[in-house]
Amino acid sequence: MIRCASRRVLFALAASLLLAVSSLPARSQESIRRDAPKDVVLGRMTVVQPPVIQIDGRPDRLSPGSRIRDTRNMIVLSGTLAGQTVPMVYRRDAAGLVGEVWLLTPAEYTKLSGVSPDTPQGLQQFVDLLAVVFGARR
Repeated sequence: MIRCASRRVLFALAASLLLAVSSLPARSQESIRRDAPKDVVLGRMTVVQPPVIQIDGRPDRLSPGSRIRDTRNMIVLSGTLAGQTVPMVYRRDAAGLVGEVWLLTPAEYTKLSGVSPDTPQGLQQFVDLLAVVFGARR
């Protein structure tokens, strides 16, 4: 009889502890600081059949370890984007394949596409604007 009572007490304590821990404020992913990627190129990607893609209508490939991040910095599988054309900035790996992709909203793409990174001033403006776009996502 005493054993059953002590088990009930332990179960009640464990349940109350679990309830107390679950009611604590969860850390939001928005508190993670997301820096703007460096050395990226702006484009529109169409995933034909992974790893085959097109960037601005030209055929290309994703690297075997490529990472595609959405606007919330979550990893997206390339297969979920099959047949879609999405605005993005990307970086190539050492082999020349597309290794990292950051998806953009249409509004972000429009802001960034108005800047020409062909000149040093244009490149600096592009980098500054990219930092503003990624800074607003916090």
